[in-house]
Amino acid sequence: MRVLGIDPGLTRCGWGVVDGRPGARPTAVGVGVVRTAAELDLELRLLELHTAVTALLREHRPDVVAIERVFTQNNKGTATGTAQAAGVAALAAAQADRPVAWHTPSEVKAAISGSGRADKEQVTLMVTRVLELASPPKPADAADALALAVCHAWRGPAQQRLEVAALAGGIGAPVVQRTLPRWQGVSR
Repeated sequence: MRVLGIDPGLTRCGWGVVDGRPGARPTAVGVGVVRTAAELDLELRLLELHTAVTALLREHRPDVVAIERVFTQNNKGTATGTAQAAGVAALAAAQADRPVAWHTPSEVKAAISGSGRADKEQVTLMVTRVLELASPPKPADAADALALAVCHAWRGPAQQRLEVAALAGGIGAPVVQRTLPRWQGVSR
């Protein structure tokens, strides 16, 4: 499974692509940061981010896009920009007909380091080790995006099975394998 991880942000939006599956060491495919200039109008920054994520989707053809779930922060301006960036990334994924998985920061930290309270340095160190990278990804937004992708590669399939089971009537109910509904566009 190929996963595009997105660590949303308006100024720096980290992205990382891994190939992986549960129980196996994932492989890094690509990593980077999309930057937008703070002096640009908000709509132009969002357009730049959308264009960049769309290009990443075309280039890497991921099976799924894993995006960090925005949580409440002390700085409401930062939280708003992060939420807008996450929404733009999710929109680009939907336009490319790619499913989106949302992961909380503590879920990602626990998956990559074993502790939901790991700091940025610990996450970067573990991403470097798990993916056997020659050097740590920089800035931290890039490492966080790779951590998101690894988290989903390891945990996503189990979460998907649980969602399907819940839709089928709960754990223990007969499960009929089916795809969750997808949007079909404006004109059918």
